[in-house]
Amino acid sequence: MKIATEVTIESRLVNSRSIHILGAGLNKERTAHTAVGELSERGWRVVPIHPRDAGATISGVPIRSGIEDGVELDVVVLFLAPERAQAVVRNLLHRDFENPPLVWFQPGAEDETAISWLNDAGWQTVYDDCIVRFSERNNLIRSTSPIPWFLQVQDTDDSGCSVWSVHEDKVDSDSLTTDLEWVGDLIDLELSNHVVPKYIRSLVADDESIEDCARRLAQ
Repeated sequence: MKIATEVTIESRLVNSRSIHILGAGLNKERTAHTAVGELSERGWRVVPIHPRDAGATISGVPIRSGIEDGVELDVVVLFLAPERAQAVVRNLLHRDFENPPLVWFQPGAEDETAISWLNDAGWQTVYDDCIVRFSERNNLIRSTSPIPWFLQVQDTDDSGCSVWSVHEDKVDSDSLTTDLEWVGDLIDLELSNHVVPKYIRSLVADDESIEDCARRLAQ
């Protein structure tokens, strides 16, 4: 582990609600896939990101196509080849963060150029360690509350209409049979600048919460 001490990293993880995992798809042989369930069981809101597998689920957690614009990041974990990790870091550094996320390079994802960029920008980084093993080694567990998630896909009848649905926390969904338009949980729904959650928020009545509105629209 470099740059930040174990005590600092432990504090960052314990005080972080969300962990975004880039490279976590449906391939069960990949450590990124298993990390989603393991970290979720320890209490974090885990956000797997994999453009090809977006809309599917890992251990009941929906896979997103990318990092939602407008959503704050606590921890970003890179299960990517070094050149892809560098591209992700470049994009992150172009975003405006009040509090930059901790960027964790899983073994094999390390890129010296990307790490130097982050260091120069004053961001905290971790490499030469596995986030799952670190959490196990330090017995890190967070308390958590269930968070529903939501899905919008194109209708199967080729009408051009969309189908909006609600799914409970940690409950897997069937594989998609039409194109994905948006997927995210309640936090994404509240904060994302994507057109779909912005539209849902515009439909919230005076006497209901965003979650109540989202559930109403799924009926």
